[in-house]
Amino acid sequence: MKKVTIYLFITLFSLTGRLTAQVDQSPEVAVIEHLGTTIPLDLQFLNEKAEKVTLRQLITKPTILSFVYFDCPGLCSPLLEGVGDVIRKTDFVLGQDYQVITISFNFRDTPEKAKQKKDRFVERYSKGKGDGWIFLTTDSTTIFKITDATGFKTKAVGLDFVHPSAIIAVSPQGMITRYLYGITFLPIDFKMAIIEANKEQPRTSIQKIMMICYTYDAENKRFALDVTKITGSIIIFFLLVFIVVFLLKPKKK
Repeated sequence: MKKVTIYLFITLFSLTGRLTAQVDQSPEVAVIEHLGTTIPLDLQFLNEKAEKVTLRQLITKPTILSFVYFDCPGLCSPLLEGVGDVIRKTDFVLGQDYQVITISFNFRDTPEKAKQKKDRFVERYSKGKGDGWIFLTTDSTTIFKITDATGFKTKAVGLDFVHPSAIIAVSPQGMITRYLYGITFLPIDFKMAIIEANKEQPRTSIQKIMMICYTYDAENKRFALDVTKITGSIIIFFLLVFIVVFLLKPKKK
């Protein structure tokens, strides 16, 4: 029995190490949460009117950041539609209680493209509060600094990008307080993210834990279940249960 126990512990340790390595590695496309850190507010951008602005000038209230690129054939438009949909469903007033800032991570994007994208979405979703949803473009160096500061990791593939899908809540002082994942958002989660940002109360999203079970399918440009991670987690769980039952089982006299 002692040999069986030792073998089980070795197996469990090996599987845990492999699974941890998979989860803890820094993939090329991911969101690495930087909760409680302050984004660089002096970075300079161009708004949809081609005016030079800094985040310090813009972020004066709870802010929802979203990262897209304007010629994106995949996740970006559904993400913006998800943001627009939750704006309509939330009783907080856009531009008064909070604002949304959408930043392009493609240095080729221009203020003209930003305006076209803004006109498309603001007209449909902003409740007439277009000034509360701002679209920005900038150079590659600034893009790297803001995406690195927020943990939003993308990968260029030709003229396109492989990228995650998430929005980030930031306090009026620039502190990251919440990440919301996916392309659709519950009004209660969105509202709580705004409240927490206003109070500077960072909070981990349960969605982050769920995303551990997913990897990005670059070929189909979507998130898919990672069977290896799920299988490893299930095996570890049942091994733990078996070991606990085995150790607690009364010994026969």
